Amino acid sequence: MDSSTIEKYGKELYDAWNTGRTVAPILQREPDITIEDAYGIQLCFIAHRVNAGEKIIGKKIGVTSKVVQDMLGVFQPDFGQLTSDMLFVEDDVIDLGTLIQPKAEAELAFVLKEDLIGPGITAMDVIRATDYVVPCFEIIDSRITDWKIKIQDTVADNASCGVFVLGKTRGDPRKLDISLAGMLLNKNGELISTSVGAAVQGSPANAVAWLANTLGELGIPFRAGEIILSGSQSPLVPVANGDELVCTVGGLGSCTVRFSGGKAA
Repeated sequence: MDSSTIEKYGKELYDAWNTGRTVAPILQREPDITIEDAYGIQLCFIAHRVNAGEKIIGKKIGVTSKVVQDMLGVFQPDFGQLTSDMLFVEDDVIDLGTLIQPKAEAELAFVLKEDLIGPGITAMDVIRATDYVVPCFEIIDSRITDWKIKIQDTVADNASCGVFVLGKTRGDPRKLDISLAGMLLNKNGELISTSVGAAVQGSPANAVAWLANTLGELGIPFRAGEIILSGSQSPLVPVANGDELVCTVGGLGSCTVRFSGGKAA
């Protein structure tokens, strides 16, 4: 795919995000699109957001757990960029009118105190470089019509990132076994799912190491202070006006998010 075509689709996705509409799957229109092409489109999409005033504050890992892979029909991890306008904190109310077709997933976020530069990064390196972990929600949101995505579509669409919500309770991953820590997800007081950190590539730290090494091969480092979303430990949960979600991680704490406006996903 040539650079003008990559730029065309990057601008198309930016316009879709900016206007709250969806576009047809790119793979449907470009059957020969490669993963490398898709990441090129993602970079163009995010460049438009940065040029409009946002800052890149971290990275997200997507499609890491089998439950999400099966739900989306996408069977390999991907990654996207986190920007300043995506960040919310616990108890903030998310306006669904700012999203298109949102779904929520619960996971663990890592906040780094040191740079991580792959390749060669291990899970132990991730733990040593982490300042703290917090429970969090990512509200994923596809600009692709009806979530009809394959891996190329979600990669191009910034790994289907919408916004994310960080919990206020910070934990030390050197004192908390993040692989064995259980996670409960409740929606409007009803238990939706249970899981453990090992559901994500054996450990959320493994997922972060994978991304550090993947990006390292592209010459992209993790920097101190960046936020890394390690991948969903829950099924994707549609959200609507008035919903409240709570994820609780054993030995760490919980994160609560509420939704208003918009329509059901």
